[in-house]
Amino acid sequence: MAEQKLVLSVLVDNVSGVLQRVASLFSRRGYNISSLTVSETEDPAFSRMTIECFTEPENFRQIKSQLLKLEIVKKVAELDDENSVSSELLLVKVHAQGVQSKNALLAFNMRYGARVLDVSLTTITLEFTGLGATIDKFVKELDDDFGIVELARTGITSLVRGEGSFTDDV
Repeated sequence: MAEQKLVLSVLVDNVSGVLQRVASLFSRRGYNISSLTVSETEDPAFSRMTIECFTEPENFRQIKSQLLKLEIVKKVAELDDENSVSSELLLVKVHAQGVQSKNALLAFNMRYGARVLDVSLTTITLEFTGLGATIDKFVKELDDDFGIVELARTGITSLVRGEGSFTDDV
């Protein structure tokens, strides 16, 4: 069976060593984490991890149950396009030497709406947020048309749709 994308929102205690414990759970079982974002929630006692991996669907339940066995894990929810909203952040520095090149890059950028963060003599740095597929397309077109000097990209970050908070019933 083909691997599918699994995105989990994991509520954990906001204490030292949590990231290592969760990541080692995945590595011990041979699951590769393709994206991982972590930050404190609206309640400073907790952090939210958004974990993306690709695995066979029969492993989804096992991964969730193994996470819940860790005492630092308070809640685990599987996220998909129907029940969540997601975004990623991209910072990208692009070749843009001279006025003509800068103008061409800014005209290209009008289609996507990235923010200009820095302009130097030979480069422009852009900030862009969106879905992973949109960021992939943006990066490919930038590289093809202008050439990328460097880039940094966060992983997926997601919230469950609707009212309430993930921490409400904890």
